[in-house]
Amino acid sequence: MKTLVFGASTNPTRYSYLAIQRLLSLDHEIVAIGGREAEVLGIQIKKGHLDVKDIHTITLYMGEARQAEHEDYLISLNPKRIIFNPGAENRSLYKRAKAEGVEVLEACTLVMLNTGQY
Repeated sequence: MKTLVFGASTNPTRYSYLAIQRLLSLDHEIVAIGGREAEVLGIQIKKGHLDVKDIHTITLYMGEARQAEHEDYLISLNPKRIIFNPGAENRSLYKRAKAEGVEVLEACTLVMLNTGQY
């Protein structure tokens, strides 16, 4: 199950970093997009709109104001699920994704991973 961590960070105190760390420990395939290109835990963080296929889950770590320019891209990936982590809630994208048949959750990826709900 391939996960896109959108809003990925190299800062080990950020939840997106911790999510990458936890996803890796559970052998999930990860694509990471952030504000700048870098590497975290052996995963390349890319910038921009990548041409990626077969994304099952998008886990969002970017606030609503910064998501607007990425909405079309995120929907175009045809994910099965989008997780709006705390601070990344976005009514517009939520409604739009749901209308496209995407499962949408306002939840914490880390909690989901740690409780077997992922």
